[in-house]
Amino acid sequence: MDYYIVIPIHNEEAFLKSTLDSILLQTIPPKKVILVNDNSTDGTENIINQYCTASSLFQKLNTISSTKHMPGSKVINAFNKGLEVLDQHYDVIVKLDADVILPTNYFEVICSQYQKNKNLGICGGFIYEQNNAGEWILNHPMDKDHVRGAIKAYSKACFKAIGGLKNAMGWDTVDELLARFHGFKIQTDATLKVKHLRPTGKSYNPKAKRLQGKAMYTMRYGFVITCIASLKMAMKNKSIKSFWNNIFGYIQAYNNKTPYIITEEEGKFIKNLRWTNIKRKMKA
Repeated sequence: MDYYIVIPIHNEEAFLKSTLDSILLQTIPPKKVILVNDNSTDGTENIINQYCTASSLFQKLNTISSTKHMPGSKVINAFNKGLEVLDQHYDVIVKLDADVILPTNYFEVICSQYQKNKNLGICGGFIYEQNNAGEWILNHPMDKDHVRGAIKAYSKACFKAIGGLKNAMGWDTVDELLARFHGFKIQTDATLKVKHLRPTGKSYNPKAKRLQGKAMYTMRYGFVITCIASLKMAMKNKSIKSFWNNIFGYIQAYNNKTPYIITEEEGKFIKNLRWTNIKRKMKA
């Protein structure tokens, strides 16, 4: 199978080499890797230039989406710029972060999953992050069927059906909800252990704290589901402050009449799906 990789990159001097080396070691190499240098101010571009010179696999694209590292908008803006320079001759499109180390068989396994299941829409492994003792620990949401945004691989049919990636916080949740809306399956593979070199959210702007609640509003969760989801998140993060940040963000989006990022029909499907999952977990 042919797959393309697009990597949005902003000030990743410390991690980028490890990511690109892990791509070069893949047992099934990609057809092309677009390295989107998004307004980096460190030595990131020099590293990109080195790899583009050493291998025709890599292609550089310089762009400026914004100066602030806000979740959602900045990374997807950069991703979409990279997407524009690619043709349509692919089976799988991959959005990859610039601070991960992939196992050498990562895309061999991903491609085999797509070949076995023609209805598979999104696939990926699991993220591991290093704790203070230097141990690599699984860092994953409570939903083990969710593929983390750092390592998303989409079938071409699924990617087209969901209309690409939404330029908003929550893009890596709504993509899977819309994939299910269009009849595609989501699959994770626990054998694919990806090392994430920088813990999620460490470089986010402080204003990002309330964007999760805003995202839940724009995905038409409704207030009750938002409260339940926010409470689960607060318990996972062991931070009641994150619960109130989410609720405040939701209410603020409601008061500002922030536009939804999905249709009313999609919203009804998502609500029903969320309630079904909530009820299933309550019975378990």
